[in-house]
Parts: sequence; C-alpha cells; structure tokens
Amino acid sequence: MTDTAPLPFAHPLRPADLAGRKPTRFDIAPKAAELTAIAEWADITAVTALRLKGALMPQGRNDWLLEARLTATVVQPCVVSLAPVTTEIAEDIRRVYIADMETPTGEEVEMPEDTDSEPLPDRIDLGAVLLEALELALPLYPHAAGAEDVAMQATPPGAEPIRDEDTRPFANLRALMGGKSDENTGGDDQG
Repeated sequence: MTDTAPLPFAHPLRPADLAGRKPTRFDIAPKAAELTAIAEWADITAVTALRLKGALMPQGRNDWLLEARLTATVVQPCVVSLAPVTTEIAEDIRRVYIADMETPTGEEVEMPEDTDSEPLPDRIDLGAVLLEALELALPLYPHAAGAEDVAMQATPPGAEPIRDEDTRPFANLRALMGGKSDENTGGDDQG
C-alpha cells in the first residue's frame, strides 16, 4: 500500500452539507468488486463482508463527532501453514473532528491528550475511516486451527545453535563458577 495511491473505497461527506442540529446516520457496505479491491489493498486473501454503521453528530457550532461500528469477515493466510484463516472483526470507532484545531508545527510535536481528535476536513471520508479501522483490526499473525508454531535455528556451518536458555541474563554464570551444579550452589553450608 502506498500513500499516493487512491484508496479502493471512498464515501465522502461534506460537513457543510449536513444537518447542523441532528445526527446524520449512515450504513455503508462496499460491493463485491470493492471488497476484492480492498483485499488487494490490504494485502490479504479476501474480504467477504464489510460494513460501517453509525452516525456523524454535530458538536457545538462547528465540530463533529463520529461514532460507528465496523464489522468485517476477512480471510488471511496462516503464518505457519499458509492455510486460509477466516476472522470475524467487530470494532467500535470514535472520532472527534475539531473545526478550529491547531495543527502542531515545528520539529518537536506534542501529542494531544485526546487522541481521537483531529482537524475538521472539508470532506469526511467514511470510506477512509472504514479502511483505516479495518487495517488496524486485522490480526498480525493469523493461525489456522491445529497449526503448530515452527521453531527455526540458523547457524553457520560448524557452530553450535543458540538455545533459549543461552540467551537468559545469567546463562554463563554457571560456567564462570567452575561448572558447579545447582545442588552445590544452594544456601546450605556443610562445612
């Protein structure tokens, strides 16, 4: 996915065209061809269902609150066996669009406390909100039922493979103590 490529699904709304005193309800679900394009965009096997349902509500004179529910069914390859893994996704989305929000400039930018706030654009693209929420909700490491994790070791020829216990903080302490076993290093003094 590149930032310059157009998004595979768009549903823009202009806040200036919306009712200023009541919520604007929406229920959007991309068509089959759009689902195929979204799966390709997200670099997954398939998106079989996708829906964003919610409302865009005026807040004060110029600000807007978006509250919605994303539901999706996606298919991804298992990270171990490459078998298809179907995942059901259900995420709540909340965004606050502030009309007079100052965008920080300069080298050091302080993150605002309210992380779901952003400047009010001239168009709120519900398609972009849907795609961003979907991308964030996708499982990073999907596992098929019964797929075992694979342990891999790579070492140069003639070298010993590194074991998990070799990477522990005090792994070499036993060797430094002259190879004494755990039974001989206990707190019982017998002398």
